[in-house]
Amino acid sequence: MSQSNAVPQSNAMPQIEFRNLTLAYARHPAIHHLNATVASGSLTAIVGPNGSGKSTLLKAIMGQLRPVEGELRRRGFGPRDIGYLPQQANMERDFPISVGDFLLSGLWRELGAFAAPDRAQRARLQCALAQVGLQGFSRRQLGTLSGGQLQRLLFARLLLQDRPVVLLDEPFNAIDEKTAHDLLQLIALWHGEARTILVVTHDLDQVRQHFPRTLLLARELLAHGPTAAVLEPGNLLRARRLCEAFDDKARPCRRESEAA
Repeated sequence: MSQSNAVPQSNAMPQIEFRNLTLAYARHPAIHHLNATVASGSLTAIVGPNGSGKSTLLKAIMGQLRPVEGELRRRGFGPRDIGYLPQQANMERDFPISVGDFLLSGLWRELGAFAAPDRAQRARLQCALAQVGLQGFSRRQLGTLSGGQLQRLLFARLLLQDRPVVLLDEPFNAIDEKTAHDLLQLIALWHGEARTILVVTHDLDQVRQHFPRTLLLARELLAHGPTAAVLEPGNLLRARRLCEAFDDKARPCRRESEAA
């Protein structure tokens, strides 16, 4: 990524504010009354038990899910400024496309629908592949990649996109230790470039080692701040108990105007 191209000036640094944010599917609650601010240039892990609303929160930041109540404010950036990595389980890996063509899909806003990449863009592609350890892979078919190789490729596409805000949904699932280490080094590089980064993950030991700040969810905010303070045993126990007690048949959320 190029710091000069992607990171806004200090008067417009990406910042995210959640104000009484409630998110729901079919009006059934996924996250309740979230109040928090993600600071500009911060590296934040989003953690919590399964079903606690972590991926839902990323979708809301992306603009894919509208609040039922409250607000989500994106300050200094819009949806086009976000680099997003979905869970591998949500990807179609059998699609007949080469690694190089898949990677170029990250440049569609530059290229348009039919334009061919120029020499500089192809050089950027090769550089991104080299940065993630996939030199010489551009003609390989996507379906031939291992899980770790695919994840490296997805990170290479983020490198090409060069966005000031990066959202990663469980980027370390089902990959080998060496790949996880290399990708964590890339995340540390982006953090050094003052990008605003949020990462959904389950590996709390990894969070303690590599993430300065953590947001702990259990369908509501339990703690947000320096990682050591957030991941204290009492908070983690409360998060587990709250998710275990959640009722999938709870009444749909109501907007304030409907309740009046």
